[in-house]
Amino acid sequence: MKKKFILSIVLLMLIIILSSSIVFAQTYYFQVLSETVNVYWEEDGTVSLRYEYIFKNDSSASPIDYVDIGFPNANYSLSNVSATIDGNRISEIEKSPYVTYGVALGLGGNSIPAGQMGTVEMTVTGIRDVLYEDNHDSDYASAVFAPNYFGDEYVYGTTDITVYYHFPPGLNSEEPRYHASPSDFNEPPEAMFDSDGRIVYTWRNKNGSASSYYLFGSSFPKNYVPSGTIATPSIWQRIGIDPDMLVSLGVCGIFALFFIGLPIMASKQAKKRKLKYMPPKAALAGQGIKRGLTAVQAAILLQEPLDKVLTMILFSAVKKEAVTVISEDPLKIEASSPLPEGLREYEKDFIEAFEGTTANQRKSKLQKMSTSLIRSVTKKMKGFSYKETKDYYKALIEKAWQKVENAATPEIKSDIYDKALEWTMLDEEYKDRTTKTFSAGPVIRPMWWGRYSPIYRTNMGRSVTGSKTSVPSAPKMSSTSSAGNVLPGATFAATMTNSVQTFSQKAIGNVSSFTSGVTNKTNPVPKSSSSGGSRSGGSGGSSCACACACAGCACACAGGGR
Repeated sequence: MKKKFILSIVLLMLIIILSSSIVFAQTYYFQVLSETVNVYWEEDGTVSLRYEYIFKNDSSASPIDYVDIGFPNANYSLSNVSATIDGNRISEIEKSPYVTYGVALGLGGNSIPAGQMGTVEMTVTGIRDVLYEDNHDSDYASAVFAPNYFGDEYVYGTTDITVYYHFPPGLNSEEPRYHASPSDFNEPPEAMFDSDGRIVYTWRNKNGSASSYYLFGSSFPKNYVPSGTIATPSIWQRIGIDPDMLVSLGVCGIFALFFIGLPIMASKQAKKRKLKYMPPKAALAGQGIKRGLTAVQAAILLQEPLDKVLTMILFSAVKKEAVTVISEDPLKIEASSPLPEGLREYEKDFIEAFEGTTANQRKSKLQKMSTSLIRSVTKKMKGFSYKETKDYYKALIEKAWQKVENAATPEIKSDIYDKALEWTMLDEEYKDRTTKTFSAGPVIRPMWWGRYSPIYRTNMGRSVTGSKTSVPSAPKMSSTSSAGNVLPGATFAATMTNSVQTFSQKAIGNVSSFTSGVTNKTNPVPKSSSSGGSRSGGSGGSSCACACACAGCACACAGGGR
């Protein structure tokens, strides 16, 4: 009897071992030939996703019987998820046990056999809490998304990846803004209209990786979605933990905190501060107002975009007769010899950056100059109230504009604007106010206009390398002003309002990328890391604690198979 019992136990163990061996013997290895992701930012503040994957299973692999796809968060309903495999409806859709937030698609009898191809399509609507206030413009909502990806132990080869961002209905083409594009994707994204008349941004990488984490971002005005949908991430979103999983994660809590949670939180803070180049200590409580800052230094204090700051420095150098713009495309300037006295250090560094350098060298020098400028402003602010000083300079900006707008004659208006130019540029409505103020009538040419506009110099018959585009003839003025001193108001306004965009396009390229290089020095961000896990069974993949749930983020976590 005892021997029979022992034999039964041995046989049972053998059965278990053999069964396990069969499972472990399965291999999951495949290619993703194509990945198309349509991201719809809806007018109700939710996001809808539509994925299309073309899989090619390896000839030596087990069938692909499940595909797991990660979502931005847990605020979705399974009833809003639908999917097909090669056009056949997938009826088995459940919450995935392998990704933090997401679904498992059971392919059932339509599993993709070894050596075969299959197309999986999935749609989900109504994912909530995906929009956050833009870190750089409180009037904009930030829409950031990272598509689903698979574990690199299961997927190989390159993938043709296309991501479409469909903005809420009603936006005009000038309103959306794109964030820095992932490596090897086109920048800027291609802009078009979809069949519903919605603006669409498109990113594509024909040689992408289905196992890589790609983060796409854009912003649009808040007024296109309900105010209550601009969310603030919860603490659990910030560290990427689902509250329902806390019990099961209890044993791993300490490990996750030190080796997963903290690096992820650091990564989120890095993204949040990407364009915040002033170090946090500049905003610490202090007393009194720091007066005496130049317009450029005030721009740094107000954390204006660096392309605007650099444009202000260019105007300052031109007005001081330190440089002449030789050509606009490419942007080239020529320093006066000798340089006039009284230039500030940032103006000297700016001029030096353009002397005999390649585009990359110039960008590097301009970043170095910006870093020094930011640090000098930070030093000046020591002991002073950040808030009071900021309010003080905002009031100066408004006063400068009021003087310009209230001027009685074109001569007085032009003179006041000339003297307050850099301050007026700091106004949030600079473009609209400049257009409204000057487009209707003639403008008295500033003394420095010939050094700034190569087109004007060419038109006046001076031999200067630059654009050959002609300038409209000046309108007639009274006998008190000569024609050579008059500019068409519309031409002047357009040149001034487009100056910032021109500078960024012709001198520093992508503003976000340029600023990031400065922020790394002035407000350094901890290096980011992402979590991941292996899995057995199915098409393979990795889970994630969403590494971009910072303010301005709504990213999907990793996914794929089981």
